[in-house]
Amino acid sequence: MVPSVPVSVDLVVLTVRNQALSALVWRRDSPPFLRRWSLPGGFIQLDEDLPAAAHRILAERAGLPGAPVHLEQLQTYGYPDRDPRQRVLSVAYLGLAPDLPASEKAHMSWQPVDALTVMAFDHRRIMLDGVERARAKLEYTSLGAAFCPPEFTVADLRRVYEIVWGRRLDPRNFHRKVTKAEGFLVETGETTTRDGGRPAKLYRRGPAELLHPPMLRSLRD
Repeated sequence: MVPSVPVSVDLVVLTVRNQALSALVWRRDSPPFLRRWSLPGGFIQLDEDLPAAAHRILAERAGLPGAPVHLEQLQTYGYPDRDPRQRVLSVAYLGLAPDLPASEKAHMSWQPVDALTVMAFDHRRIMLDGVERARAKLEYTSLGAAFCPPEFTVADLRRVYEIVWGRRLDPRNFHRKVTKAEGFLVETGETTTRDGGRPAKLYRRGPAELLHPPMLRSLRD
């Protein structure tokens, strides 16, 4: 007899809020792990594929219908004891977006990832895997701009890298690297003085998916 194992989809949704890398989590209101923070998730339906389930859970469970979230599959978690009630496979998705609004759901909350030291199930492990994926993708892809509004300054982008990577970056070297990366940024022709001082150029995300040269964390600024 072929065993029946439920499959869930769990979301690691990350954004930058109040100068901190934050994850969307909800406070469990029933056992197991009563009152602990948990990732938004749910079981896949028989008539939907995994990406459709991830978008449905983002809207229904996470309470962010229509939010401009970049979703990509992160990893599958299937060790036998991850759920004390029964064997459950989890397909985790990583979501990245600029400063998102509060969720429509009462128990959902944005929490700094550094504050989420204890979570339900294996959700801290899944969240940390998502954070590391996001940090790595900022090195070699243009997804750093996914944390920014449609138009942004190089200083806005640098703050994203500093918050996600957890380190200070030299402003001049960062400016040189991102403006030299082929197809990363496109000038809008407009400037802004919202940060004070001299007018700063506004950019939008360019067509490049991969950065050349990459923005390696290991490089000295």
